[in-house]
Amino acid sequence: QLHLVESGGGLVQPGGSLRLSCAVSGFSLDLDDYAIGWLRQAPGKNREGVLCINSDGNKQYYTDSMVGRFTISRDNAKNTVYLQMDSLAPEDTGVYYCAAELAPGPLCWVNFGSWGQGTQVTVSS
Repeated sequence: QLHLVESGGGLVQPGGSLRLSCAVSGFSLDLDDYAIGWLRQAPGKNREGVLCINSDGNKQYYTDSMVGRFTISRDNAKNTVYLQMDSLAPEDTGVYYCAAELAPGPLCWVNFGSWGQGTQVTVSS
């Protein structure tokens, strides 16, 4: 059974940084073909994609608005995926989720079937 646990959220001032972690279990980032995505949901808005990393270790942004501010990485030894967020703005406020789905090769933005519980990110002065 897949299990994903996000952490690292909190309150940060505009222009600040946060690093979110997604610890996964039930599969191996190194050995299994899973895509891991970070998605977020702002208050009163639909959930939207942020960044994804595929089983090859390549990242794909969902939109260009995060290019240069957000980056994704993974530590296979810790079975953990990270979302580094810099130059945060109030519009980045929301609940951030990581999600996983079996997706070989270059596939990334797929219909994720396993989700974490989310971590709250609040950007405010």
